[in-house]
Amino acid sequence: MKKMVYIIMTAMLFLTACGSANRVVVQPKALPSWYTHPPQSNAFELYAIGEGKEKKEAISNALTLLLSTLSVSISSNYSAKTIVKEGTHYNSSDATYVNETHSEVQKIKVTNYELLQSEKLGFKHYAVLIKVDKKQFFNGLKQDIEQQLNIIEMREQNIGSKNAIEQLAFYRQSLDSLKELQNSLAVMKVLEPKFSAESYLQRYERLRKKHDALLQRISFWVKSNYQPLAFPIAKGISAKKLTIKNRKDKFHFNVLIDADIKKASAYGFTLARANITIATQDAHANVIANNSLNLVGQSSQGYSIAKQDLVKKLNRLIEKEGIEKVLNLDI
Repeated sequence: MKKMVYIIMTAMLFLTACGSANRVVVQPKALPSWYTHPPQSNAFELYAIGEGKEKKEAISNALTLLLSTLSVSISSNYSAKTIVKEGTHYNSSDATYVNETHSEVQKIKVTNYELLQSEKLGFKHYAVLIKVDKKQFFNGLKQDIEQQLNIIEMREQNIGSKNAIEQLAFYRQSLDSLKELQNSLAVMKVLEPKFSAESYLQRYERLRKKHDALLQRISFWVKSNYQPLAFPIAKGISAKKLTIKNRKDKFHFNVLIDADIKKASAYGFTLARANITIATQDAHANVIANNSLNLVGQSSQGYSIAKQDLVKKLNRLIEKEGIEKVLNLDI
């Protein structure tokens, strides 16, 4: 019996020794030097490391990190200017602008980057090193801004024959397309401290003043064969900062509502079924937009209350879809 135990123990020791001899020890993968000691940004180039589950995500994160360094520089510059201007007086609007600039810079696209290194460090773990030439980045932003402004100014030459609403839509859309302008100019100033943004800001300001002047001069008046339906329409137009007033000039527009309302009943409710036609006319009575709606008001308390519910339905439709869709007009 003792001999048998001895044989079994000897066999187990032998197998354990063999297993130990055949076991492969995986050495941890050494991280690349460009990852552990990346090059530092300088007066001519910006560098950033990015990581992600995929190579594309790693590049995106690297660009975000790169832009965040510019955000810090921009915030520092604006803070310095604020201190000089404020003295001992705190101006909250300046501080808010700095914070907004800091976050909005992240939305600027960087297209002229160079991918220097890319490596898979592990399962779903990629790392990249990117470089951006400051001069190329600056020139790219400048070219984009000039191209945008030139296209807008070229199109502006053809809007003289348009009505005031169409002109207002042109300037609003143009300003919307330039919403990143000030952030781009702030980045350009960091990239090239001698850069002056004055001429670009003047061109933007001219467009803004044109928009604001039209917004102040345009007026609407709303008429309906069932006048309560005019109130939600007028309210929706007024919410766009447009004047509700009965005037007669080239900046005036009339909204005409024709409602064919019929009384009906169903399941104990009184209904007010309405086919509503809405037409918007310019100062010369030309129809520039029209739309047709089918709405139903209902009440268990009679026809007059059902018609009041019809007005509420129109108001809710405007709140949900927007006055532009209800009028079929871009205002």
